[in-house]
Parts: sequence; C-alpha cells; structure tokens
Amino acid sequence: MIVKDLYMDCFRYEESSLAHCIYHLLTEKKISLDDDMSKIDLEQAVHQKVRELIQNNVLGFHKVGIYSLKMNQKDFVFIFASSKQEAIHFYTKTFHQNPLNCHEYSLDYQLARGNDVISFRDMRKEFESVPAIAGYFKRVVSK
Repeated sequence: MIVKDLYMDCFRYEESSLAHCIYHLLTEKKISLDDDMSKIDLEQAVHQKVRELIQNNVLGFHKVGIYSLKMNQKDFVFIFASSKQEAIHFYTKTFHQNPLNCHEYSLDYQLARGNDVISFRDMRKEFESVPAIAGYFKRVVSK
C-alpha cells in the first residue's frame, strides 16, 4: 500500500491523529504520497507540531459516532452525533424524556435495511448534518 492510500483511509475511517502525522511528514518532505507506507517513520515527526495540527484541526476532522439510546424495554433509537453527550441531549430535546441508557456502536456495524445490508458508516453519508436520527429498533420479546 502506498502512503496516498493510507492517507485516504485515515479520512475514510476518521483516524485524525495518523492523518495529521502523515500530513506533517508530507509537509516536511520526509515522505511522499507515492512512497510505500513502510517508509513512514513516525519517529521522524515532531510530535509537538503534530499535537498543534490536531488541536487546530487543520485537516477539518469532525468525528461522528452512532449511539443506541434505549427508549423503553423494547424500543431503541439510533442517533448520529459527535459525542455521547450530544446524542443524549438531542434525544432529550426530541423526545422530552431521558433515555434509559446510551451505548456507542461501531460505524462498521451492519444491519438489514429492506432487502439489503448497510453499515452505519455508509448510512451516515445520507445525512447532511448531525445530530440526526438514523433509525429505530424494536426488540422482539419471546415468551
């Protein structure tokens, strides 16, 4: 794999720290986009500069997660949000009650939608802004 592919994967999978580190090494001309990724030596990075790049978010990362909030014993709502706190706040504002719990799921978790399967990562592309409701789940209770 070349550096360019790894760098693009950092954006796809929201790996902010690694992306900023690669960006730093690229700007310092210690690697190029066409190098094999084995040429990346993280020890060559000036870690204070990388920290500043991350703090200033020069690459424009906006982390979004998917959270399952329990409405009652059977019903759950999935909410895209930038943090657990934002998901809970959005839930409370939308449903005028507190959720029973809130758990973060992996964006790579796949679920059935109609006759197809979709990951939360792919589903997130359908939303222009967050927080947003991704969908609902009803647990079937067996007797």
